[in-house]
Amino acid sequence: MRKIIAITHVTLDGIVQSGGGPEEDPRGGFTQGGWQAPFRSADGFAAVVEIVSREFDLLLGRRTYEMFAAYSPYAGDNPVANAFNKAAKYVVTNSLDRFDWVNTHGLSGDAAEGIRRLKASDGPELHIWGSSELLQTLIAAQLVDEFRVWIYPLILGKGKRLFEDGVPPLGLTLLESRPTSKCVLLNTYRTVGPF
Repeated sequence: MRKIIAITHVTLDGIVQSGGGPEEDPRGGFTQGGWQAPFRSADGFAAVVEIVSREFDLLLGRRTYEMFAAYSPYAGDNPVANAFNKAAKYVVTNSLDRFDWVNTHGLSGDAAEGIRRLKASDGPELHIWGSSELLQTLIAAQLVDEFRVWIYPLILGKGKRLFEDGVPPLGLTLLESRPTSKCVLLNTYRTVGPF
């Protein structure tokens, strides 16, 4: 069985929306896009490179797929983009039927059921980066095995949250915690079942 690992950048108050840039996801009137930028550091980037240096496949929602596919194939010699280009990409979508990014496969229909079948197949672990709406589906279906939550010392007050109202209670155990030089906490949690 393949392990599903959610890799998430989050503010102290749980916001995951549009951390990478101002235009990434302004839905709902979100105006704080790009909040991660002041906290970028060499050791934070090294932690990302460490994650993508192992074999993995990507599990993505449609919007995150479109954003990554517009950047990664054209990024040049970038270790993260190179790893994403190499990985098999599984995109949960009922609206796309053509994928230009190499080694991309669509998953349509019931998302939880399709991912449950993918998880039961042979292959490397599945990483989900971003894809906050898909992540809510995975959390609700209790399909996430591990959360790598990068907590930024910042409160935004509004936006999409890592754990939205209505997710089932879930027990976690802390496997690792380490700070970056810019005070971002890199925490790894394993799920231990319903709480």
